[in-house]
Amino acid sequence: MAVTIKSAEDIERMRLAGRLAAEVLDYIEPFVQPGITTAELDRLCHNYMVDVQGTIPAPLNYAPPGYMPYPKSICASVNHQVCHGIPNDRALKKGDIVNLDITVIKDGYHGDTSRMFACGDTSILARRLCRITYESMWLGIRQVKPGTCLGDIGHAIQQHAERHGFSVVREFCGHGIGKKFHEEPQVLHYGRAGTGLELKAGMIFTIEPMINAGRSAISELPDGWTIITKDRSLSAQWEHTVLVTEDSFEVLTTSDKSPAPPDTITHV
Repeated sequence: MAVTIKSAEDIERMRLAGRLAAEVLDYIEPFVQPGITTAELDRLCHNYMVDVQGTIPAPLNYAPPGYMPYPKSICASVNHQVCHGIPNDRALKKGDIVNLDITVIKDGYHGDTSRMFACGDTSILARRLCRITYESMWLGIRQVKPGTCLGDIGHAIQQHAERHGFSVVREFCGHGIGKKFHEEPQVLHYGRAGTGLELKAGMIFTIEPMINAGRSAISELPDGWTIITKDRSLSAQWEHTVLVTEDSFEVLTTSDKSPAPPDTITHV
């Protein structure tokens, strides 16, 4: 497994790209309301990235092996859509939850992050799922430091999600990131503590658990990109890009309006 250790210059550029990605989410938050379409959210984000930030939307025309080029600038996954939802003309309704996944390229470096948004009042289940998923991500982040293993991250996420009656999607994972959108290592959101690759200072990767209210099984829509829960249960995802520092971690995808780490994780 060839994992790139980032230089001081790489890290500084990744800090900038990460902050800019987070600021796109800050910008779009007020627009996520019942009645707006995900296509309009995509248009607003695209224009903000290109015209205001001077960044490149990494998803647009992204085509890994076996995939058709992705046709939009963001991913927008609503309710039972797990990830890679293609923005469309369906209007969001009161009670919907939606994940907006943003990746920008600035000066050749990628910043990748996502957040959950609620459209008006949502169900108790939806609120609980979004909260537990957020806590799970942060519990995974809290494992990051030199000498710990990738399995420690996945174990912390899986234990918290399953303890609350939810399930972890296993087919998709976090990933190394830098000059390339997807690099090694793969960061699973389940696993056994003390197993897997040992973390070293200078590694940068995403932690982005996808947690389902029902079973973990998924399926793919005919568009070749959108992933949904097989039982049509709700799904939630949060994502940060994380740097392994000399003695701990640094979250690179934060901004002035980023949600704070949950208080509850300090007591787990």
